[in-house]
Amino acid sequence: MQDLKDWHSQHSEAVLKQFEANPERGLSPHQVDRQQAQFGPNAITKHDGDGPLKRFALQFHQPLVYILLSAVVVTLALQEWVDSIVIFAVVLLNAIIGFVQESKAINAINALSGSIKSTATVIRDGVKSTIPAQQLVPGDIVLLQAGDKVTADMRLVKVRDLQVDESALTGESVPVEKNLEVLAKEALLGDRQNMAFSSTLVVYGTGVGVVTETGDNTEIGKISEMIATTPTLDTPLTKRIKQFSHVLLYAIVGLAAITLLIGYLHGQPLLDSFMAAVALAVGAIPEGLPAAVTIMLAIGVSLMAKRKAVIRNLPAVETLGSTTIICSDKTGTLTKNEMTVEQIYSGGLLYAVSGNGYDPEGEIQAQMPQSELQSAAVDPSTQPGLYATLRAGALCNDAQLMAPDTQNAQWRISGDPTEAALLVSAHKANMASGSLNAKRVDCIPFQSEYQYMATLDDVDDARIIHMKGSIESILPKCQFMLNEQGACVALDQEAIEQQVERLAAKGLRVLAFASKATSQEQSTLSHEDVAGELVFLGLQAMIDPPRPEAIEAVAACHRAGIRVKMITGDHALTATSIAKQLGIIQPQSAGKTVTGYQLGDLSEHEFSDIASYNDVFARVSPENKLQLVKSLQAEGHVVAMTGDGVNDAPALRRADIGVAMALNGTEVARDASDMMLTDDNFATVRAAVEEGRGVFDNLKKFIVWTLPTNGGEGLVILLAVLLGVSLPLLPVHILWVNMTTAILLGLMLAFEPREKGIMERPPYDPDAPIIDRILMWRILLVSSLLCITAFGLYELELMWGATEAQARTVAVAMFVVGEAFYLFNCRSLDRSVFSVGMFSNRWIWIGIALMMALQLLFTYQPLMNDWFQSAPISLEAWLRVIACGWLISLIVGVEKHLRGRNKTSQATSDTNTNRVSESV
Repeated sequence: MQDLKDWHSQHSEAVLKQFEANPERGLSPHQVDRQQAQFGPNAITKHDGDGPLKRFALQFHQPLVYILLSAVVVTLALQEWVDSIVIFAVVLLNAIIGFVQESKAINAINALSGSIKSTATVIRDGVKSTIPAQQLVPGDIVLLQAGDKVTADMRLVKVRDLQVDESALTGESVPVEKNLEVLAKEALLGDRQNMAFSSTLVVYGTGVGVVTETGDNTEIGKISEMIATTPTLDTPLTKRIKQFSHVLLYAIVGLAAITLLIGYLHGQPLLDSFMAAVALAVGAIPEGLPAAVTIMLAIGVSLMAKRKAVIRNLPAVETLGSTTIICSDKTGTLTKNEMTVEQIYSGGLLYAVSGNGYDPEGEIQAQMPQSELQSAAVDPSTQPGLYATLRAGALCNDAQLMAPDTQNAQWRISGDPTEAALLVSAHKANMASGSLNAKRVDCIPFQSEYQYMATLDDVDDARIIHMKGSIESILPKCQFMLNEQGACVALDQEAIEQQVERLAAKGLRVLAFASKATSQEQSTLSHEDVAGELVFLGLQAMIDPPRPEAIEAVAACHRAGIRVKMITGDHALTATSIAKQLGIIQPQSAGKTVTGYQLGDLSEHEFSDIASYNDVFARVSPENKLQLVKSLQAEGHVVAMTGDGVNDAPALRRADIGVAMALNGTEVARDASDMMLTDDNFATVRAAVEEGRGVFDNLKKFIVWTLPTNGGEGLVILLAVLLGVSLPLLPVHILWVNMTTAILLGLMLAFEPREKGIMERPPYDPDAPIIDRILMWRILLVSSLLCITAFGLYELELMWGATEAQARTVAVAMFVVGEAFYLFNCRSLDRSVFSVGMFSNRWIWIGIALMMALQLLFTYQPLMNDWFQSAPISLEAWLRVIACGWLISLIVGVEKHLRGRNKTSQATSDTNTNRVSESV
């Protein structure tokens, strides 16, 4: 048997002949057995990859986890069982979260596998029967009718008004009318009208097809393979944490070795030197960091859920803050997914229709001929041509428009969205079909080969034929047209065709309307009755309009330095029109709309240039979407991808953050995503980006706050070793400070409100380190201040006769109080604590109160004294600790003020320089 493969470019007879299939009798049992042996079941192969145990074990294969596991070993060696349990619990929690996140890819494949577990009606050996879809083989003759799910790829051999919803596979926003015409080999997936594809849905008519591909060889099977072989990428945060972890790992090992060496050179016992090295390592390890990051991300998840964005992957919260490009699907995300009539042409006049969607609120306004200048609203009853056009749209119609009720707060439709749009435009003129005093006598349903629908109606004691359809099918049948006064005049075909071109150039879908009076005795309607002598009434032009909130969201993204690219399976004209309305294509933009066909034969370099330069991509395939995302990532961008269909799943999985639609999205898209929108609205993506930036800000503030603790503790140990004195802090003290302050103080930064202007600044550079030079200087400054004050107070207490336990308790208190004072300075990394507002985050005060209560227990509770080798201290010691803490806060505040003033002076200088340059 030959391997033709390009089934859409072959005659149906040739395809049948290749499979030795008879369209009337189907395959014989022998042929079915042979095909099943060759091709196997009609099922998508599962790609489970590594087993669950191995995937779970790999969660521990990270540098930061190695550090934490080392801390577990150290604390076990010190017989600090509670600390060991706490640190190991942190490690285990992070491993569980990572394991769950990684499992989403397998869920996506399983969802695909389940998507074809249904039945099919076939003809085999001359008998029609229903079989499980898994038993289909290439060459099977399959019968299709409205409501059927297509369960394999097939070349159509018969069609009757067949329309298939392919939105899940191609992104096409309206059902595709199928035919039997032979197509060019280069025809894109969305243009193959002679094929029916697995996972799509028959919405109208009937058809017969011969199965050409099953299982993994179907178009949905190819997408499954792409998902399975598309790796997920590290988020900017996980990349930065890995880099930070490597640096920290080397630093800790190096400092511990230096400490051991210095102790040995000072002649200290080897055990004492080893314990000092252990104390330094424990101090330098940020034990609370992974848990705090996880909890802060979880809080971000909760905040986003309130804004209708459900996060499935915790690091995705932070990724949103670094997003530089959003690749968005059009239908239902940027648009309302509700066809709306926007313009009407009749009697030589153009009318604008206001309002959006299926809500019949709006009015009809007359426009100057061939102009966009609107005048006041018109009364359709005084405009004969307009009235006749609206009436034809309402009567030649099988849809229903349903008003809000107790169970549904919005207007809904039943039937074809295009016909529903005609009902809505009639409602806006107070012309509901029920109020037109009309009764249908007979009807010619819409048929794809005729491209029109016709009804025979009794209207006000007259019998009238109404027609609607494509301009190509209606105009040749018309001999007359209505003028502005409603009189019949000779048809001006050229003027009508020019108006159609103008409307189509705006991306509008144009329907033509005509009518013909007939005798009262006529009771049936045939195609011969509408073959000629009709009166052209007018045109209604409609589009799936952009969401008003999406227009503002796109503008907000642009202000935030985020480019928005539309990647859709829809037609180029429609995509261009919507993109202009949304502001994706701006008047000064030199970019254009690129089609999937144009992307097909480009080199990698040419593809990269086009992907970066242009912002609208139409009629794209799943491979195109995936390639676009990869290309943009190769340029260094952090890419968010939105989608709802099976065709979007590979790109959703590859993107830095995949965003699926929860309302109307497919299960496959949802399982391949990191985030879901519960309202399917692009404006929610913008809100999520805003929340993501706030979460990343707070994460950065936490890291800047927590690292001085580790730095200060390490410096204290190193200084003690250099001076050859006893350690001011024991390992158990360090663990106490690190764990309690991280939870009770640092985590309070998670509730810090978003800073003003957060969406007016550019995205975070994904390649930039978490801590820049300025913040690194601040961390070193605070680390040094904590070291000096803690070590100084420790030595001072010993000098004044305090016991070693009391002196160490003072050193511990200095770290706790110092971190509490420093916490206020971390609420903003560049503004003073007073400009932020002392009481704008009440959780800060709650955390400090709880931490102080716990520290008092640490200091004065006998049991805690036994566990942690602490001791009660005097009021004077507390006053000295508080004074030092206040001093640290003051020094950091002055440093921030000086840097802010220098920054302002530099900005003023740059502005003046620019002005001089411009004047020159």
